[in-house]
Amino acid sequence: MKILFIGDVVGSPGRDMVQTYLPKLKEKYRPNVTIINGENAAAGKGITQKIYKQFLEWGAHVITMGNHTWDKKEIFEFIDDANNMIRPANYPEGTPGKGLTFVNINGTEIAVINVQGRTFLPAIDDPFRKVDELIIQARKRTAIIFVDFHAEATSEKQAMGWHLDGKVSAVAGTHTHTQTADERVLPNGTAYITDAGMTGPYDAILGVDREAVLKKFFTSLPVRFEIDKKGRTQLNGLVVTVDEKSGSASKVERILINDDHPFID
Repeated sequence: MKILFIGDVVGSPGRDMVQTYLPKLKEKYRPNVTIINGENAAAGKGITQKIYKQFLEWGAHVITMGNHTWDKKEIFEFIDDANNMIRPANYPEGTPGKGLTFVNINGTEIAVINVQGRTFLPAIDDPFRKVDELIIQARKRTAIIFVDFHAEATSEKQAMGWHLDGKVSAVAGTHTHTQTADERVLPNGTAYITDAGMTGPYDAILGVDREAVLKKFFTSLPVRFEIDKKGRTQLNGLVVTVDEKSGSASKVERILINDDHPFID
């Protein structure tokens, strides 16, 4: 069983990279399941129903979200009907949407969980206790569990990785838009990476036009941040190989595609 995960898709440059490279990645790695973090897919903040459906049409099975889940107001109109999209499960009780979903691939189910960290992010419910609850629920149906942990602090992400080692198949960090080089299979069989990276502008700062960001740092004045649509682009992600029966990972491989790291068939 192979799981392909594409890190935070940012704006139209990121969507264009997904449309271009997802077929090539599927041909190269032959993943059974494809997961995309889409919380920045609509102009850098949030997602629309049109984009959600595009991702599914392009071959994604599940769309995960994060702290920008609610930035496009139309999400409240479709999130409860979007069976293939999950938002952080540790939002308070009564929040629209869900944080756990299942994908059935030829009779084998894969559980996908989305939780959000609390360090340097809004203080929502405890992600550690929430993910434990969802794992109990998921394990009634499958041993294959993929967790997107949308968090700021590397320490919090590493803590989650160690906490879930042996309990889930993979923990992929998202949110910081900078891919880390610490991918590994932890001792008890959980694939881990602190941050899968982002898919979108390559010559920007976290996807944003760099001149605006530099002005902000130089002046401390209010600046309008916009997605860089002029420069080069990139795609970040990973592929995890998992044993279907035990749910343990045997391999995790980073994906990095840009002009300095061209795609190789």
